[in-house]
Amino acid sequence: MEHEPGRRDFTRSNELQARLHDLVPGGAHTYARGADQYPEQMAPILVRGSGCRVWDADGNWYVEYGMGLRSVTLGHGYRPVLDAVAGAIADGVSFSRPIELEVRAAEDFLNLVPGADMVKFAKNGSDATTAAVRLARAATGRTAVAVCDQPFFSVDDWFIGGTEMNSGIPAETAAGTVRFRYNDLPSLTAVLNSGAIAAVVMEAATALHEPEPGYLHGVRALCDRYGALLVFDEMITGFRWSAGGAQAVYGIRPDLSCWGKAMGNGFPISALAGRRELMELGGLRTDRDRVFLLSTTHGPEAGALAAFRAVARAYTTTDPVARMEHAGELLAAGVNAIAADLGIAEYLQVMGRPSCLIFVTRGPDGAPSQAFRTLFLQELLERGVLGQSFVTSAAHTDADIEHTVAACREAAAVYAKAIDQGTVEGLLVGRPVAPAIRRHAAPRRLGV
Repeated sequence: MEHEPGRRDFTRSNELQARLHDLVPGGAHTYARGADQYPEQMAPILVRGSGCRVWDADGNWYVEYGMGLRSVTLGHGYRPVLDAVAGAIADGVSFSRPIELEVRAAEDFLNLVPGADMVKFAKNGSDATTAAVRLARAATGRTAVAVCDQPFFSVDDWFIGGTEMNSGIPAETAAGTVRFRYNDLPSLTAVLNSGAIAAVVMEAATALHEPEPGYLHGVRALCDRYGALLVFDEMITGFRWSAGGAQAVYGIRPDLSCWGKAMGNGFPISALAGRRELMELGGLRTDRDRVFLLSTTHGPEAGALAAFRAVARAYTTTDPVARMEHAGELLAAGVNAIAADLGIAEYLQVMGRPSCLIFVTRGPDGAPSQAFRTLFLQELLERGVLGQSFVTSAAHTDADIEHTVAACREAAAVYAKAIDQGTVEGLLVGRPVAPAIRRHAAPRRLGV
């Protein structure tokens, strides 16, 4: 029987979402979590999770992908992490002096990331990346920053000034950050030729782009030649490519690296790590002008440090990356086979590293389409699959993948119908999703 949208009840979620819009700008505390990233009136408000499954305020359950914006690799409610956190916070959470956990967590981190000599913990990824930029500027005496043409590095002005959502950021601040292209050494050389670049900030790899042979070694050599610091953003690659991040996979030692997301399996913790001679500029063993590196009230909070130690233990005693990759391989093969069977493989594709999959949705003209993406999201939601991507966790079992592939089979049939008729009209309920970072609230502006 042909699927009719609207079978699931989202009444309570919609009521809560409306209340959030009254209380919180944008209706969410993270733009990527916004209701404008989901089909209209189908943005679940979640109440709990277990493993890779989540439940919303209306009692609907879903197999979740993306897993807390890639921050949960071991699964929701992973007992060893919860037990470690509960044990730690029972003795207090925040103190006026360092606690022993800070020593042990730093040792654990540096054992996982042998290319780093020192580490400093914080709470958000942007804390770490902005500290890296500040440190690079101080170490080099330069001010400009070169960032790779990759999606996101920081909520702070030095990066957001170069995005579409740059209202309130001085033009001179934005002008201090320049772009270069990935897998393109001449592009980076042209930027470094100015002699003004303090730091080269990049992800060593992304879901869709692996470094070409020799590329990262070439980047390292160019940074050394021109006196810029190489900063790896390991927010996504850390604990998803390997416990030691992309730098361990590709054998490149950056000057500084920035970590977060999966470090705490969802608990808030991030880190700046790097070479001792650089990191010491923020310490008490330097005769140079000191760098205000990182100084956060909640960076050394006991619960998050305990969570990180439990995550580190899981990565040294088990193999979460292999389980994520196994689930991703099954999922990609299953969905892509369905698309091929329906004759829509050129329009609907699952792509990327198995532990960090995305789905690509194209319209009849072959161009990426927000409308067709929204239709696919809508059909998946109706069938118990939640996610803006197909990013897996170690908690995704073969049964969860089978459920997802079955849901994709029905969703893809609706997608094929839309391709055949050349439009989502009559199939998509409401307006399409829109980019999370955009200049105007339109095309998903809410009425006053």
